[in-house]
Amino acid sequence: MTNIPDKVQRIVIAGGGTAGWMTAAALSHTLGKQLNITLVESDAIGTVGVGEATIPTLQYFHRLLGIDEREFMAATQATFKLGIEFVNWRQTGHKYLHAFGHTGQDCWACGFQHFWLKGQRLGIAHDYGDYCPEHQAAKAERFAHTQPNNLNYAYHLDAGNYASYLRRFSEQRGVKRIEGVISDVAINPGTGNIDSLTLSQGEIVQGDLFIDCTGFRGRLIEQALHTGYEDWSHWLPCDRAIAVQSEHSHPPLPLTRSTAQPYGWQWRIPLTGRQGNGVVFASNAISNADAEDHLLSGLQAEPLTEPKIISFRTGKRRKQWHKNCVAIGLSSGFLEPLESTSIHLISSAILRLLDFFPHNGIKPSEIHEYNKQAELELIGIRDFVILHYKVTQRRDSPLWQYCQQMTVPDTLQEKLDLFAQTGRVLKERNELFEDSWQQVMLGQGLQPDAYHPIVNNMSEDELSRFLIQIRQQIANRVAQLPHHLDYLRHYVDK
Repeated sequence: MTNIPDKVQRIVIAGGGTAGWMTAAALSHTLGKQLNITLVESDAIGTVGVGEATIPTLQYFHRLLGIDEREFMAATQATFKLGIEFVNWRQTGHKYLHAFGHTGQDCWACGFQHFWLKGQRLGIAHDYGDYCPEHQAAKAERFAHTQPNNLNYAYHLDAGNYASYLRRFSEQRGVKRIEGVISDVAINPGTGNIDSLTLSQGEIVQGDLFIDCTGFRGRLIEQALHTGYEDWSHWLPCDRAIAVQSEHSHPPLPLTRSTAQPYGWQWRIPLTGRQGNGVVFASNAISNADAEDHLLSGLQAEPLTEPKIISFRTGKRRKQWHKNCVAIGLSSGFLEPLESTSIHLISSAILRLLDFFPHNGIKPSEIHEYNKQAELELIGIRDFVILHYKVTQRRDSPLWQYCQQMTVPDTLQEKLDLFAQTGRVLKERNELFEDSWQQVMLGQGLQPDAYHPIVNNMSEDELSRFLIQIRQQIANRVAQLPHHLDYLRHYVDK
């Protein structure tokens, strides 16, 4: 084996967009003094640019980079996000909110849902979300930073503006950008590693470690290294998306809205300057033209852009890190943006790469552990997304009939069975969604048969007072918060 560097110093990022510039920003900020970082992208190649909703983990990524929240929000037309409202998912006409906060108060033996389940049986419990601060705040369209007990929140943002913002951030820290289209990838015959990229204008870009941020096509990880792809479309059959921007119809809400349709689902994402709209659908359920018609006819304001059609196949690359190439973003796989996890998976991959960064040369053991952790995370999110399709009372179309009847992964079925039989939620190591599982399972209509017996230590009066106290404390807290739009104007424009 030849040409394996003892030290990894030359980093080549193939592709820009959100994934490429998030990677460049993190590497240049943390390891920039030790690395030579080059990013290759072409203005001629468009980005998908759909992912505009996030989950709270993006805050941690920004803290790592020392990003000023006000500056970032102004640059990306961002709004605050407290959760996702699911309309028509359990059945047509029903809606519930998956809020980002923790619901109620747990005890040493069991989660709050057990107290709520007994309260529901006794007729003394309100809606489950009434015991979650973020849920009540989102419903009231209120928001503020409330240290020390801050609300758990994420952002809606303009993905194109976000990439531009991070590009400026990265270039200020020494990242070199090269404009060009990759025409060839040179593979070392001895190691099987990537030696260099050849650009269409003839320039050769050499590197020790290559980051593939080239989107669905996986120009390096798949087209050059033939890593393989694990298809999950039998569990997540939607394979198309159409996105369009529109004017605002009303002040931006602190939540993302997802509305289920017979052929898939539609999203609505509010920014300060516009609204993001789109539809995710199964191509065997509806044509592109009809899906576009449904999307445009459902807009509440004038469109600002032409509809953009994206084709995809849900699944993951068999290895996220193969040889001297790490796939980050859509090149690593795709899970539809139902729970706004696309940008999270980018930041998570970047943080994992920093953890396993091969300073002293690429080691198979590090590659193996990186891939193992990445797979566990992807499977957890995959199962959470499948949950929305599987646990439903809808029968109104072939798509929903198929989803309800399909066999799901064992990892998901175990969670469903445990909750249905006992009210417990099986939490895996480093579980991304904790409180979220019971919120969504209850929201989708999965009602447990039992609750933890320790709840019976409380009398009905004690349980009633316990539930009333939690709900009232949250209501009092939320009542003191300003309207979301008023706070945005105060906070971002300050």
